[in-house]
Amino acid sequence: MKRIDLAAGQQLQESDLTRQGVLPPGALEAAADIIAQVRAGGDAAVRELTLRFDGACPDAFRVPDEVVRGALDLVDPQFVAAITKAADQIRSFHEHERGQSWTTYRPDGTVLGVKVTPVASAGIYVPGGRAQYPSTVLMDCIPAKVAGVRRIVMVTPPQKDGTLSAYTLAAAALAGVDEVYAVGGAQAIAALAYGTESIPRVAKVVGPGNAYVAAAKKLVSGDVGIDMVAGPSEVCVLADAQANPAVVAADLMAQAEHDPQATCYLVTPAAELVEPVLAALDAFCAQSPREQITRASLDDNGVVVVTDGMDDALAAVNVIAPEHLELHTVDAWDLLGKVENAGAIFVGPWSSEPLGDYVAGPDHTLPTGGTATFSNPLGVYDFEKRSSVIGYTREGMLADADATQVMAQAEGLWAHALSVGVRRRVAQDGIDDPARLTVDATATAWPHELAAPGRVTL
Repeated sequence: MKRIDLAAGQQLQESDLTRQGVLPPGALEAAADIIAQVRAGGDAAVRELTLRFDGACPDAFRVPDEVVRGALDLVDPQFVAAITKAADQIRSFHEHERGQSWTTYRPDGTVLGVKVTPVASAGIYVPGGRAQYPSTVLMDCIPAKVAGVRRIVMVTPPQKDGTLSAYTLAAAALAGVDEVYAVGGAQAIAALAYGTESIPRVAKVVGPGNAYVAAAKKLVSGDVGIDMVAGPSEVCVLADAQANPAVVAADLMAQAEHDPQATCYLVTPAAELVEPVLAALDAFCAQSPREQITRASLDDNGVVVVTDGMDDALAAVNVIAPEHLELHTVDAWDLLGKVENAGAIFVGPWSSEPLGDYVAGPDHTLPTGGTATFSNPLGVYDFEKRSSVIGYTREGMLADADATQVMAQAEGLWAHALSVGVRRRVAQDGIDDPARLTVDATATAWPHELAAPGRVTL
């Protein structure tokens, strides 16, 4: 792991992190080509791309409903019990996020408010490359269900032998996914965004994936909604001298084993903690069935930041803005208020990040690569639309008309001012005759003489 030692008062800089960005060079160009092929060729293009990238493609993309439901009989009952517990706790948490429509009333009777409506359909992407992620099925589907989305579509890539994970399908059955398609990669994102002969388009696409999936989501954003453009997984452990080095090491490895590109940060004001953590990492890695991936992540992307004190350590954490932040400190709850940027915060030494990955309740689809400075975890709000509601009375319109016309005149938008001015003539002068309302329209639109603004020079 790379080590950065900061002197007293020295601040960690974004440039110290040597982040490569969410999308590697070439990913956008490759994804754009795939999207263009799918838009032009539909199912045939999806089939050809799936065979090329995944090595297998089913005769029909749609997985029969009975196959999805039957997956629950193919997995260990202990697994079914575990995902049932997880689903219940995820649903319970997200119920608190449900938005409510609201209205407010002015004394003149004008009604203003917000109408909350679920999106009609959502596509969830579930990776299936290096590992299977039934937890992602729960985390992506359940908030959509809570929001009231009527049609939830899951796409997941087939394995090279043409099979799908029974774990993933069992989770889909339990979570209530409506349609499952055995297709992955950027071609799956394109199919969800634009539709093909057999895969109807959706209104919003969510879920993690590789760089090409992320690039495809970025490119289709605007034609459909997306949750975020996510990069490799990351964790930051903020630990003091009281932290257990073996526990810290295990938590770093819990992210490192995802992907060689995963990033792990250890931030500590206790320099003496570093060597025991590194020793524990080495001992654990030697026993890991994912040793190669884990060591690649730690060696290439691991960072240790040693600071002069806890305030500087917290400042470093806020620069990193990690996907997952663990507070392994004796005063963890006291530090919580000083954390400004993190996707999910695990408070105290008992709060293992994998608890959040699976069963705690909050969503594990989180902002990565420093985007926690402006982005949020996936939630019910991602599957809701908000419509402003504006209902003026005659009196309310007259109260706001003059200011509206003055602002429209300043912007040179004559018809904007006219739209209000015509209503004023109807309301104030009692004129209903269309012919009379069209006479001297400029005086109706712009009843004031505005002094020319002064010149601003630079």
